[in-house]
Amino acid sequence: MAKVRKMLGAADSPYILSLMRVIETQSKATIAAWCMDYAQEFILPIFIKHRPGDNRPQMALDASRQWFEGKVKLPEVKHIILHECHAAARELEDNPAAQAAARACGQAAACFHTPTHSLGLAFYGAAAIAYDRVGTDQTPEVYDIIAAEECAKMEETLRAVAVENEPNPAKLKWNC
Repeated sequence: MAKVRKMLGAADSPYILSLMRVIETQSKATIAAWCMDYAQEFILPIFIKHRPGDNRPQMALDASRQWFEGKVKLPEVKHIILHECHAAARELEDNPAAQAAARACGQAAACFHTPTHSLGLAFYGAAAIAYDRVGTDQTPEVYDIIAAEECAKMEETLRAVAVENEPNPAKLKWNC
C-alpha cells in the first residue's frame, strides 16, 4: 500500500473556504446536528463496512446526541469520543478508509463542544469516502477531485438545514 494522507483537502482550498463561510453563519447546535447527521448517513457506513461489529464511532455520535438531550454529562461524552472512537481510529493504520471514517465520526461527535471540529468531518470524511471508493493507489489529483466533490456535498446538506439569518451564530476561531 502506498503512503496515504490521513486527511484530504487543505484549509485554503476553495471548497473548504466555502464550507467554512456557511458554517460561520450557523449556531453551535445547528453545526453539531448537521455534522452528526452527515457522519451518521455518509461516513459511519464506511466504518461499519470495514469493521462490522465495532460500534465505537456510533457510540460517540450517540453520546453527543444524548448530551444535547441532557441525558449525559460533558466528561462522559468526551471520554467516549477520546477513549473509544479515536482509539478505534488508532487501531486501523492498515485500513485508511475505516481509520478516516472513525476520525470523521469522532470529529463530528466533538462538534457539540467545539464547532470548529466540523472541519475534521470535512477533511477526514473526504479521505474516508475517497479511500473507500478508489483505494489508496490513485494520484493526488484523483483524491483532490473526490475531496472537492464530497465537501461540496457537505456544504449542500448544511445549506439544506441552515437557519436563515441565524440570530445566534457560533463564535468561531479557525486555527488552521
